[in-house]
Amino acid sequence: MIRLKTRDEIQRIKEASLILIDTFDALKKIVSPGITTAELDKFACDFIIKRGGRPAFLGYMDYTAGLCTSVNQEVIHGIPNQRPLQEGDILSLDCGVDLNGYISDAAVTLPLGKISREAQRLMTVTEECLYRAIDQVKPGNRVRHISEAVFGHAKEHGYGVVHQFCGHGVGFDLHEEPQIPNYVSSGPNPRLKNGMVIAIEPMINQGTGDIVILDDGWTVETGDGLLSAHFEHTVAIVDDQAEILTSRDTYL
Repeated sequence: MIRLKTRDEIQRIKEASLILIDTFDALKKIVSPGITTAELDKFACDFIIKRGGRPAFLGYMDYTAGLCTSVNQEVIHGIPNQRPLQEGDILSLDCGVDLNGYISDAAVTLPLGKISREAQRLMTVTEECLYRAIDQVKPGNRVRHISEAVFGHAKEHGYGVVHQFCGHGVGFDLHEEPQIPNYVSSGPNPRLKNGMVIAIEPMINQGTGDIVILDDGWTVETGDGLLSAHFEHTVAIVDDQAEILTSRDTYL
């Protein structure tokens, strides 16, 4: 069941989103070659807690961290560890904030120093996929319009689209209905309505869209070992328009 949110509830999700925006801004300042993803995780958790929130990922289905830190060929759900990041890596950070029971969720892929032209192109196109999808978020459209926007743009550039994981509703729980695939599926295709809050998250691979899940049960990698990028925003439909709750620009 899709749970629509009131204006007051969306405002509370916005408050959780502001903490998440600040968390990402702070992380971006310290992401550099030599730092470990475990250090980034501790920094993010401490930051969120100091702001009065709770890291929404920590303990979710027994996940042991507050950040997902996915490096290079890792698509999503990379577990923070003690391996130092290196010049030329790309790092996907996925994080959620629970503020008094209201949840925000977002992700970004960042470069570590100077990266290859191919890596930069993948990151650019993946972020473009996200914003093309957000352009389709309006009452009367359906989930399929979001999916088509992501899939079409990724395929136009020759990239693989991950099928096994997708976007989702968010706000009261970390994962709610509806599912938001990044490809056109034959599954449920609900119409978008005012009061819906969804997390849109293209996961785009440099090569194949196929993935493998590592023995840790969490880390998802590309099937061919090529790079992957991941961008995500929490988006609400308010007064017939998309409002990106996890974007700084929304609050300027």
